[in-house]
Amino acid sequence: MDAVVVQDLVKTYGPTRALDGVSLTVPEGTVLGLLGPNGAGKTTAVRVLTTLLRPDSGSATVAGIDVLKDPAAVRRTIGLAGQYAAVDDKLTGAENLRLVGKLYHLPKQQIAARADELLARFDLVEAGGRVVKTYSGGMRRRLDLAGALVNKPRVLFLDEPTTGLDPRSRLGLWEVLEDLVADGTTLLLTTQYLEEADRLADRIVVIDRGRVIAEGTSDSLKDEVGGSVLVVRAADPPQTEQAREVLARFGEVTDLTGGELQVQGGSVDLVRKAATALAKAGVEITDLALRRPTLDDVFLQLTGHAAEDEEGAA
Repeated sequence: MDAVVVQDLVKTYGPTRALDGVSLTVPEGTVLGLLGPNGAGKTTAVRVLTTLLRPDSGSATVAGIDVLKDPAAVRRTIGLAGQYAAVDDKLTGAENLRLVGKLYHLPKQQIAARADELLARFDLVEAGGRVVKTYSGGMRRRLDLAGALVNKPRVLFLDEPTTGLDPRSRLGLWEVLEDLVADGTTLLLTTQYLEEADRLADRIVVIDRGRVIAEGTSDSLKDEVGGSVLVVRAADPPQTEQAREVLARFGEVTDLTGGELQVQGGSVDLVRKAATALAKAGVEITDLALRRPTLDDVFLQLTGHAAEDEEGAA
């Protein structure tokens, strides 16, 4: 059974079509990664699915419930953590979770037990009695996610949950999310971090300018880009242009971040030929290697820009 079904969602803001006919499905107990740059329409889609925004047209169901016909029932079924931690700085961690329980009208005895359970699950027991304004960014994010789970939701929506976190906190949150899915939670995750989608998502939907431009597993999307690629970095940045001219003899050359150059259709024979040609041209290199396409390569080929290039949401 599909936990989330979206058909032809359209949402406009003046001349801007934030959603331009988006359709997608999320089977129960799986993770869908909604991938795209800022302004692609990811947050708008989440707001529609969590009943915070009405679309201009189209339909959507969550856990079999129509988000337009019965939004209250949807809200009782889901959990939501947005881009910024929705916690009260003046309350303790435990008080924040108990407040959420009261808002869901849970039985009083169940509220305290659930708060204690979530504090333990998110490694916040020792901090549970402290006011949240003393928490680090990673702790606040974990508490926010704990709050989204107070009602034991069947479907959890996370809108760029690790934005602003340091690498260690991000890794810790990934592990928590993997545990939740292992317990049967369905997760729709929006992100512009390619590594995050690669690790967590069973399937990925790539969205750009309000439209779905590709979908599939991480491996299938990478396979569509092609086989291995050759990546070269010149030791001296001024020689990058010379290296590009040499590599152009062997195929299409693409600029990567950090001054790296990429040649499509990489092979062991190409590595040998490129290394020989670069040496004859007097180009000193610090890196020359074959690698499999990444999700960044997928996005670059689909849209013409990297997944984190664009700024500003609609």
